[in-house]
Amino acid sequence: MSDAGASGEREVPVWDDPYLDRVSDRLMYNYDLERDYAVAGERFDLYGRMRIESQKRLFHPALNYANHGSEEHLFARRVDGVGRADLEALVDLGHRLADEWIVPDEEHFSTDFSFALVAPEIPPDAREFVSGFSDRTLLKYGYYGHYEINLLVVAPEAEDAVASRNADVVRAFRLWRDVPAEPPGLLARVLRRFGRS
Repeated sequence: MSDAGASGEREVPVWDDPYLDRVSDRLMYNYDLERDYAVAGERFDLYGRMRIESQKRLFHPALNYANHGSEEHLFARRVDGVGRADLEALVDLGHRLADEWIVPDEEHFSTDFSFALVAPEIPPDAREFVSGFSDRTLLKYGYYGHYEINLLVVAPEAEDAVASRNADVVRAFRLWRDVPAEPPGLLARVLRRFGRS
């Protein structure tokens, strides 16, 4: 067992691609990461899974209710070029994975399938398709939550990226920008006001 495993930390793969390796540095605290991931006949250089579970408690952890979970599956790969057909194929893949991976029940809140293509440049047709793209599907009229497909295309050498409206993960791929800090909460603002932070 490695030191990382003994201390309870997750092992993060190392990518031969310096760009994806730096992206993984931004993702590793929120996603379980894998490299060279294959699914439904498609290969991806990077795969990440984030799971968030929520529950309300009444006096004791054993007395809980309103349990639900959210997941995001992130798939990224380098490509020599990208066009509308490539993006539409990823959307189709997202719908197929939703049919196979999601267990629709009262505890399912949301699942996101985010696809990132890393390309030398972003052609105008790809930019137009991605920037206007939105695909959210309700499961049993929303009673079993929903799933959403997100797209992003990044051209790191050109310091350019385009993402669909809810593809927040694009911030991890924009290495030429700092990840914005979250605004301070109420307690931090009060302590700062009284000179305690």
